[in-house]
Amino acid sequence: MNDQIHQLPEAATPAAPGPPPGPTPGPAPARGPMAGYLDYARVGPLSRPAAAALADATALAARVDPADLDRLFALGDAALASAARLLDARPHEIALAPSTSNGLFTVAAALHGPGTVLVPRGEFPANLYPWLRFTGRGGPAVRLVDPAGQRHITPDLLRRHLTPDVTALTVSAVDSLTGHLAPLAALKEVLGPGRLLIVDAIQGLGAVTLEADAADILVSGGQKWLRAGWGAALLLIRDRCADHLVPGLGGWAGVADPFAPRHPAPPLPGAAAHLATNPDFPAAAALGAAIDDLVGQGGPAVVGGRIRAVLGELLDRARRAGAEVLLDGLGPQERGGIGAFRLPGHDPVSVHRALEAGGVITTRRDEWIRLSPHASTPDAAADLLTEALHAVTRPTSHSTSHSQEPICPTN
Repeated sequence: MNDQIHQLPEAATPAAPGPPPGPTPGPAPARGPMAGYLDYARVGPLSRPAAAALADATALAARVDPADLDRLFALGDAALASAARLLDARPHEIALAPSTSNGLFTVAAALHGPGTVLVPRGEFPANLYPWLRFTGRGGPAVRLVDPAGQRHITPDLLRRHLTPDVTALTVSAVDSLTGHLAPLAALKEVLGPGRLLIVDAIQGLGAVTLEADAADILVSGGQKWLRAGWGAALLLIRDRCADHLVPGLGGWAGVADPFAPRHPAPPLPGAAAHLATNPDFPAAAALGAAIDDLVGQGGPAVVGGRIRAVLGELLDRARRAGAEVLLDGLGPQERGGIGAFRLPGHDPVSVHRALEAGGVITTRRDEWIRLSPHASTPDAAADLLTEALHAVTRPTSHSTSHSQEPICPTN
């Protein structure tokens, strides 16, 4: 390192003697989220393993030793290997994209027409715009499927929309508002081997056991339930559907010989053919550490079970306060880590503000308040929620001391 020493100018008058200086203050020690943080579906604060991996990889990136660069590349490969084990995939079937949205755009650019992609009307916009943007630019047509008031697509509804032109269905593994867990295996069974099931898994990966083998293509960032931060996402493209795709956004990092004398060079095998450039290696290291941490805690089945137990208690507390729960009839195996409620007769903006004032951090979507705890959410969170809702719903007592005074007319 080329550290420079800067000397301070001498003071005009000598300073009064004092105690010897103490240690230089360093950065504040890392701490976890506050007890009432119930917003992991928006962003999961970095876990300690992910934060440590990010810091270590960033330190490598700050040096210029070729061995350090080799270690950075190895961290990316290790993240892919961990993801492959988690998703029961071959390592070459997974690549690292910058984000969920980027991964979906990559797939939309690769899935050339003719054909039609079905998109449930209530999908999160990140899983809609990639398909809209490539319609008319070589991509398939888009048909929005109205779930007919159910807020999610069912196998029977999908079956009714399977016209001969349909080539793919894209769907969220877990709905970002209702928490509904999509029946991926049943949907794929209806689609059959000739049509693609494309899954935006960011609201499910790390929070619930996914039927990942049913997905032909799966994309997920790590900044929510995996608590890995931004900058790296998993792009899974199964070998069985590779022939359906062309490397639409594949750049120099996606070819076998990027320094060939003539281009285009042959694409790399597997998902890497769709890479535009190298990944963010520190972000990849954090993602790999987060996946390893998830597996070390027992995997999605154990962690997801704890998340659903915490969410169940929170929703029970909301019901006791008079709340209406969105899709309250979902069974334990039909819901991910998300639940939403509203308080009839109360302004949702005011309810959301009151929760925040009481130390309960949530997301408001129109009239619905979304709860999304994690396995590490403490029991105290349910008490905080109860207290905050009680502050909203309890009747206010008005003083009647002036009710007997005569009412004087005013001008």
